[in-house]
Amino acid sequence: MKRKWNISIAAVAALLGVAHLAAAQAPYPSRPIRFLIGFPPGGTNDILARALAPKLSDYLGQTVVIENRGGASTAIATELAARSAPDGYTIVLNAPAHATNPALMKLPFDPVRDFAFITLLAESQNLLVVHPSLPVNSVKALITISNQRPGEINYGSSGMGTTPHLSAELFQYMTGTKWVHIPYKGSGLGLTALLAGEISLYFANVPAVIRYVQAGRLRPIALSGTKRTLAAPGIPTVAESGLPGFAVTSWFGVAAPAKTPRPIVDRLHSEIVRALNTPDLRERMQAMGADPGGITPEEYTAFVQNEIVKWGKVIKAAGIRGE
Repeated sequence: MKRKWNISIAAVAALLGVAHLAAAQAPYPSRPIRFLIGFPPGGTNDILARALAPKLSDYLGQTVVIENRGGASTAIATELAARSAPDGYTIVLNAPAHATNPALMKLPFDPVRDFAFITLLAESQNLLVVHPSLPVNSVKALITISNQRPGEINYGSSGMGTTPHLSAELFQYMTGTKWVHIPYKGSGLGLTALLAGEISLYFANVPAVIRYVQAGRLRPIALSGTKRTLAAPGIPTVAESGLPGFAVTSWFGVAAPAKTPRPIVDRLHSEIVRALNTPDLRERMQAMGADPGGITPEEYTAFVQNEIVKWGKVIKAAGIRGE
């Protein structure tokens, strides 16, 4: 009787082992994929991710589920991704804060070694907008009123070290003006405050703010990049408005936890690029003021590394400190 019991245990163990092996060898993906976003809903990160997710779901044959984990300038979502299993079922949207955070705060993860970078999703720029109550319609007029009211004008950002924050800091540095920084946990919350008149101005990512400009609810002043955007060709850049050399751009990419198998990284890269090359998504992104990406994992890794070095130098030179 005892021998039969031992054989039964062995048989069950063998069956469990076979089941485990079969699960491990199941074709990827075999269940939903979590897509972490480091900001609350409503901002450019969220808008781009939700534009990509349906196509990616179709191509992968599994639902890509958006999960907003805002806070700490994307560091909360990024840490969660870094600590997730490297199995392709967790990906995260990177933004410039991924490159600026190392110079602003002590991170519980390594911004390069703890990730398998997949591709650059899109590049964009910021649009300096003001609440209608602020009587300015140009960079020159904004500089004038800012010098007349030093330390009185509030500006918002989506957090320390984000491009809306750095754009405003660079503007003040180049013009000698002085504003008061009000950081929010995402551009959606910051733009809500701007629309309500709680703050006066904001360097917002174009995809997040263009609809409010088109509706006449916010007044556009100038773009932060080096060229005008197809989304609003009549709006000049800050550089051509009297501050030559001013240039700040935004970028958005996708990464997985480090040690994610290369075949899975390649599959994700292939399907994301496939989605970005569809005419409807490209047109939708360009209409929002975002230029579609699609570079290789190696190119994106080098891009992120260069961004970390570049912004680290800028933050140190400008004396910007984390809060």
